[in-house]
Amino acid sequence: MKELVEVIAKALVDHPDEVAVTEKESGKSLTVELHVAPSDMGKVIGKQGRIAKAIRTVVKAAAMEDNQKVDVEIN
Repeated sequence: MKELVEVIAKALVDHPDEVAVTEKESGKSLTVELHVAPSDMGKVIGKQGRIAKAIRTVVKAAAMEDNQKVDVEIN
């Protein structure tokens, strides 16, 4: 999941070198944290959170194959 979020985020931002993705696993739940430059935060979140919601939807769909629960946090 980490690679998927990283590829999507790097395609959206102006400073792809400042994109950092970390994973925290607890049981069957996985939390993916996305860190971007402050100037790119709006591009990752989008108007009314649409892009952030789309990223979460894609990641959850990919996680369904592994029967995992994945949460994406944008920091």
